[in-house]
Amino acid sequence: MGTSTPGRPRAFDEQTVLDRAAEVFWRHGYEGASLSSLTSAMGINRPSLYATFGSKEELFRRAFARYHETNLANARAALEQPTAYAAVESFLRAGADALTADDHPAGCLSIQGGLSCSPENTRISEMLAAGRAATETALEERLSRAAKEGDLPEGVDSRALARFVMALSEGHAVHAAAGASREDLQASVDVAMRVLNLVPGPATPT
Repeated sequence: MGTSTPGRPRAFDEQTVLDRAAEVFWRHGYEGASLSSLTSAMGINRPSLYATFGSKEELFRRAFARYHETNLANARAALEQPTAYAAVESFLRAGADALTADDHPAGCLSIQGGLSCSPENTRISEMLAAGRAATETALEERLSRAAKEGDLPEGVDSRALARFVMALSEGHAVHAAAGASREDLQASVDVAMRVLNLVPGPATPT
């Protein structure tokens, strides 16, 4: 008959518990997520949590890293459309779908997780800001490539355009968390795509 070592954390699937922790942080924010709510959702006890992750902050860091890697990969996939216009539309529409999906809390962990934290938790806000910046950088890189390929109107600032698209996406996250539906967000994308003019004009005669 097997024996267990006293005090040794029981075995569990780390990726699964990270996903469960992410959902708690998503619903309650970093500061609002209590250790009891985290351990309950993760199905582990406090000694196991500390033995595996060291601290609440490290747990959040690892849960967010897993979440962010998936989101950034999805964003890059959406941006691999043949034109800048299609890439931006794909990014915004995929985002609207994700923000209102039924298999996780509405909105976005990078917004709800800790947009505003107390001074002792500024590292959390900085971590989330860095995650959003990485997504914006992916947008900027795609639009810069479009500019070099002549796929953007002359004079368009790729960096400013990326910031605009990202701001719209982040605004959608706030509205989704407040109850906006997928249809609401997709209607907003409809308006945005009518407003955005990303089709290059005719060449100027020389």
